[in-house]
Amino acid sequence: MEIINKERLWGSVHELASITIEQQPWTRRSFTAKYNEGRKWIMVQMREIGLEVEMDAASNVIGRLIGTDPSLPPIVIGSHTDTVPDGGRFDGIAGVLVGLEIVRALKEHNIQIKHTIEIVDFTAEEPSEYGLSTVGSRAWSGNLTRDMLAYTNANGQTLAEAIAFAGGNPDQIEMCKREKDSIALYLELHIEQGPVLLNKKANLGVVTGIVGIQRYKVIVEGLPNHAGTTPMDMRNDALTAAAEMALALEKIAGGTYEQPVVGTVGVFNNFPNASNVVPGNVEFQVEIRSISEDVIDRVANEFLAKADAISSRRNVGLEIEKVSRSRAIVIKDEVKQLLQHACKSVTDHVIELPSGAGHDANQVSLLAPAGMVFIPCKDGRSHCPEEWAEQEDLYLGAKALLNAVLEFSK
Repeated sequence: MEIINKERLWGSVHELASITIEQQPWTRRSFTAKYNEGRKWIMVQMREIGLEVEMDAASNVIGRLIGTDPSLPPIVIGSHTDTVPDGGRFDGIAGVLVGLEIVRALKEHNIQIKHTIEIVDFTAEEPSEYGLSTVGSRAWSGNLTRDMLAYTNANGQTLAEAIAFAGGNPDQIEMCKREKDSIALYLELHIEQGPVLLNKKANLGVVTGIVGIQRYKVIVEGLPNHAGTTPMDMRNDALTAAAEMALALEKIAGGTYEQPVVGTVGVFNNFPNASNVVPGNVEFQVEIRSISEDVIDRVANEFLAKADAISSRRNVGLEIEKVSRSRAIVIKDEVKQLLQHACKSVTDHVIELPSGAGHDANQVSLLAPAGMVFIPCKDGRSHCPEEWAEQEDLYLGAKALLNAVLEFSK
């Protein structure tokens, strides 16, 4: 019996994706009016099918289908609905709406399970304007600190103020924290955001592990001066020093390690940013990712030492702030086996692969067994307007997650 409504699921993805700002297709940044609008749409969908709906203090949106044995810890299916600038239509959205379709199908076909199911749209999974990602799931794991709530955006607004704008209550963030083993199982469907599934001609991928991510904010203080009258050997140029640091990270991360690692400078701000002024201040962000915690630490420590040496040699000030750390996770064998069986029940084309992207699962895995299923994305592209997934793959992923829920709840 086919109980997942393929057309309804496909339509819901595109309806939510269409809630976007006109100037940037598919963009719905966290803590904006369009983000709030999209989440109100989700809550309406949840209420229409009779779920208990809550927005917690971290502004996570939660819909609950109560099981026949409410004393059991819930099965949580989650992801996010915020995007990067110029983001796509499937990253995050697919996971939330597959969860919503699963509970809708269970209710329509009067299929009752013992565990309560919670569908969660976690707040600000993508790196926000406040320099922090996985904001909502951090609140669940207890890793959203008061210091983090004081992070500011370019306009000086704090993350706490942004959470309040999104409907949360930052004064009660601690109330969001969930205890270890308070969740029976966490599941997340996501587009792969890479080319492996396409190259292997696989419809579904069972994730074996998720990278850890270390982020730093780097501030280089030089001496602004006239660009025409300051000789090259008498400059304290913050921009050239910062550029050398960025290239140093590229070289360090490009070395040979026991596990793959990547290092990225993704945000770069130059002040005063005038063509005739020697740059006086540069702020940039560094991100290091690997499945190995040890490799992350080795690359990070070598970069920090190199940056310090560059600042001394170039006679510029240096301040480095540790912004956040998401720990790498390895998916438990029993969860992989559950998802392998569930995926192979709907298609023969299933592989295992690690995730090079971070997810809310990094945080939730601190509380419960976590598993992820990937579906392919066109040309392996994501975080861009061209991001695309095929309807059939989305449908197969939804059926696989439903089968996993039913099998686990036995």
